[in-house]
Amino acid sequence: MKQVLIVDDVKGWRDFNSNVVDEIFSGEVEITTADCAKAAYDILLTEKPFDIIITDMQMEDDFAPKFAGEWLIEQIKTFSRYMNTKVVIISASYNARHIAEILGVECIPKSTALKCISAYKEILV
Repeated sequence: MKQVLIVDDVKGWRDFNSNVVDEIFSGEVEITTADCAKAAYDILLTEKPFDIIITDMQMEDDFAPKFAGEWLIEQIKTFSRYMNTKVVIISASYNARHIAEILGVECIPKSTALKCISAYKEILV
C-alpha cells in the first residue's frame, strides 16, 4: 500500500488531491494530510516514511522570502529515509516549475491539475 502525504492550506485542494491519488491507486493508498508546512514537517518526524509527498508552495508566511513548500522540500531532502520518495509540487505560484527544477522534484501547475488528471498519472505511476 502506498503511503502519501498531501500538504495544502486549502481544504478543497487537499480533498481534490486526495481523491485523485485515491483514484490513481485504486484505493490501495493511505493518505495523510497537513494544512501547512510546519504540520507536515511534524508528521515527517513522527510517522512512517511516505512514498509520495505532494505539497503546495504558498501556505504560511513563516519562511519568507522562501515559500513554505520550498522550505518543506528542503527539509525533506535532509532525511535519508526520504531519498527515494517522490516529491511533487502542485501550486499556482508563477515560479513553481523553476523552484521544482532547482530542488529536483516534480511540478504540476494547479491550472493543469484541474484540467488534466493524466498529469498526475504521468508523475505518480
